[in-house]
Amino acid sequence: MRIVVCVKQVPGTHDAKIDPETKRIIREGIKAVINPFDTYALEAAVQIKEKHGGEVIVTTMGPPRAVTVLREGITVGADRGVLLSDRAFGGSDTWATSYALAKAVEKIGDVDLVICGKQAIDGDTAQVGPGIAAHLGWPQATYVMDVADITKQEIRAKRMHEDGWDLCSIKLPAVITVVKDINQPRVPTLKGRLAAEEKEIPTWSAEDIGADPVLIGLNGSPTRVVETNPPAGRDKKSVVLNGTAQENVRRLLQELRQRSLV
Repeated sequence: MRIVVCVKQVPGTHDAKIDPETKRIIREGIKAVINPFDTYALEAAVQIKEKHGGEVIVTTMGPPRAVTVLREGITVGADRGVLLSDRAFGGSDTWATSYALAKAVEKIGDVDLVICGKQAIDGDTAQVGPGIAAHLGWPQATYVMDVADITKQEIRAKRMHEDGWDLCSIKLPAVITVVKDINQPRVPTLKGRLAAEEKEIPTWSAEDIGADPVLIGLNGSPTRVVETNPPAGRDKKSVVLNGTAQENVRRLLQELRQRSLV
């Protein structure tokens, strides 16, 4: 079984800033880390490989320095990595990004399953995984909290939703996105770190994956960020109620009415 895990390099800080001209996150000078949700996707893929055999390939689209998250994937059990890096990819929105990743999956070939984290913490759109499935024309399952069973023909997955969970069965090849409830990511070993440093990771350009130039980068992105604003400050006023139970209830209702909450 060949599994591709799509990961992303994100800012390792809560103090990220937006470029007022490009409307993109300023990544220069900011520590970058692997998207936390993607660590669960990596662990899920490695567990499947350990149980059923096969190969795990980790891939990402980004600048040359994004190779570090691919090496991190290898430290925890991925067999190899592929970096998509080309100035032509710059400015890609989720649609263009998922298109490029889908083309990479096609170039890798003979892929049975693509696994993504449910979303990236810098965008929170949760669109790239489903977008990859749409571009490939494959079935998908999102918010997967458990892989109940998997064969060469299908995967049975438990999906989390607002009312609990459901169990679905989808034919392979397919795409799934996972939530953190699915597992506990392992800690990299020294052997894994040494293997990751020695592994040669190829870089593929837009031309290498056969991407249509009009479908990537800014030109291929149907969405635009036109304005960004920091969230409004919260009223942090605290009220301590020290009376009897009846007095506290009366005072609490009064405070809630003043704030138009009841």
